[in-house]
Amino acid sequence: MRIGELKRRTGVSERLLRYYEEQGLLHPERRASGYREYSEADVTTVGHIRNLLAAGLSTTTIADVLPCMGSDGGRLIADCPELLLDLFRERDRLTSSIAELSTALRTLESVIATAPPDVTRAAAELVNS
Repeated sequence: MRIGELKRRTGVSERLLRYYEEQGLLHPERRASGYREYSEADVTTVGHIRNLLAAGLSTTTIADVLPCMGSDGGRLIADCPELLLDLFRERDRLTSSIAELSTALRTLESVIATAPPDVTRAAAELVNS
């Protein structure tokens, strides 16, 4: 299938599909004319890429782990033991980021709570306008 069909089937823009190829995430065949030819497996791969991006992994990490990913009814599964090491590292990185963001949120909430009521009302009006 051509890139337009892959775009239609995955909901991912042609620009992003080309970017995924540049990052080594997709490997379409090339016709003699130079056009990319995608397979049915590429539809699944794009879905995996989107899921891994949503999980907070970078395209660099995805390029490392994607060859060791499989699927079971659309659910991603880890097929290689070494993949788990990368995923553990990513999980730890995300856990740390969540902790840092939670601290930042608590700090903001604390500062907001100190605002006088008239300032809070004025800010709420600005937000709602």
